[in-house]
Amino acid sequence: MKNLPHLALIAALAVAACTAAPASSEAAPADTAKLDASGAQPAAPLADAPFTVQEIASFDEPWAMTFVPGTRAALITEKAGKLKLWQESGPTLDVAGVPTVAYGGQGGFGDVIVAPDFAATGTIYLSWIEPGEGGTYGAVVGMAKLVQGAAPRLEGLRTIWTQSPKVSGRGHYSHRLAFSPDGKYLFIGSGERQKFDPAQDMKANLGKIVRLNPDGSVPADNPFAGAKDSEGGGVTAQIWSLGHRNILGLAFDGTGKLWNQEMGPKGGDEVNLVAAKANFGYPIVSNGDHYDGKDIPDHPTRPEFAAPKLWWNPSVSPAGLVWYGGDAYPGWKNSLLMGALSGEGLIRMAVDGDKLHKSDRWDFGTRIREVEVRGDGTVWLLIDGADGKLVKLVPKK
Repeated sequence: MKNLPHLALIAALAVAACTAAPASSEAAPADTAKLDASGAQPAAPLADAPFTVQEIASFDEPWAMTFVPGTRAALITEKAGKLKLWQESGPTLDVAGVPTVAYGGQGGFGDVIVAPDFAATGTIYLSWIEPGEGGTYGAVVGMAKLVQGAAPRLEGLRTIWTQSPKVSGRGHYSHRLAFSPDGKYLFIGSGERQKFDPAQDMKANLGKIVRLNPDGSVPADNPFAGAKDSEGGGVTAQIWSLGHRNILGLAFDGTGKLWNQEMGPKGGDEVNLVAAKANFGYPIVSNGDHYDGKDIPDHPTRPEFAAPKLWWNPSVSPAGLVWYGGDAYPGWKNSLLMGALSGEGLIRMAVDGDKLHKSDRWDFGTRIREVEVRGDGTVWLLIDGADGKLVKLVPKK
C-alpha cells in the first residue's frame, strides 16, 4: 500500500481514464442547453479535499464492492465475471462457485451485498447478466453462502429474481441492490434497458425499483401486490416505484429513507427520494433531452410525477451511492456520497429531511464507479476501467 499525492494519482490513472471508454448512455456528451435548477457545482481540486487518496489494490473493470462484516476484507465484483475477496492483511483471492455472466456492453457481473444476517448465515446477494432466447439479455439476482478461508467459495447459489422481459441490447441493466435498515426487504434497481416505454409498463419490471422478501418472494404489503397480472407473469406485484431510467445507486439514509440516483438521457442525471407507488415519469418527463436532440418535457410540466430532489445538466453520469453517518471527515455526517463517471469525481450531498443540497464535488480526473463506507467510518472508492483501483480516502488530520 502507498500514499499517492494528487498529481501522481491523476498521472497514474490517466491511462485507465482514457482507455475505459463508457458504454452506451455512460458515454453521453454534456448537454448545455438546460441549466441545473439547483445551481452549478464546479469540481474542486483534490488538494482542497478533507482527505488524501491512498491506492490500495488493482482490479480489472471493478463494478461493486461490499465489506465483509467482522473482517478487514471486502468482496469486489469484476465486470467480466470474477468475484474477488480482497484482504487488508493478505492476498486478494478468487472466489469459486460464481455464476457464468453474459459480458458485453454495460453487462456482466454487477452488485454484491451481504445479508442482514450474514454473521449467522454467511449469506450474500449478487447480480449479473444472463442471456435469453433470440439474442436477448436480462439481469438476475441470486443468493449464496460465502465460505471463507484460503480457498473461498460460494455454496448453494440460486437465482431469486429475474428481469422481465429479457430484451435485445446490452445497456441499462442497473441491477443495484440494497436491504432496508430493518433487514426485512431487498430492494433491486431495474433499468428500462434503453427501451423507454417499459418504465411505465406495469406488466414489466423494467424501469422499476423492486421490493422483495430476502428469499425472493413478494411481500404481501407491496403497493401493487393485489394487481391482476396474468400477462406479466406476476411482476406487477414486485414493483415498489416506477418511471426510472438507469438506476446505478440505492441507499438508505440514517432515518430509513430510500434514495436512488440514475442516469438521465442527454443531461438530467438525478437523485430521487423513493416512496411506494411513486412514478418518476420517465420517459414522459425528464430534465434532460433525447440523444437525437428531441425535447423531453421537464418535470415541472407534469406535476403528477415525482420530481428529482437534485439533478445535473451537464451530466455527471452517476455511479455508486452510499449514506455517510460517520465523523471521520468534518461536516460529512448525514450526507449521500456519489461517484461520477463522465464527471470523473466524487460528489457529496447533505441530507436535510426530505431535501438534498449539493455540498462538495472533487475532481479525481478519472471515473469513479463505486463508493462504500467501512465500519471505521472511512470511505473507499472503486476507480473504473481495465486498470481499475481500490482507493481509500484517508482523513486529513
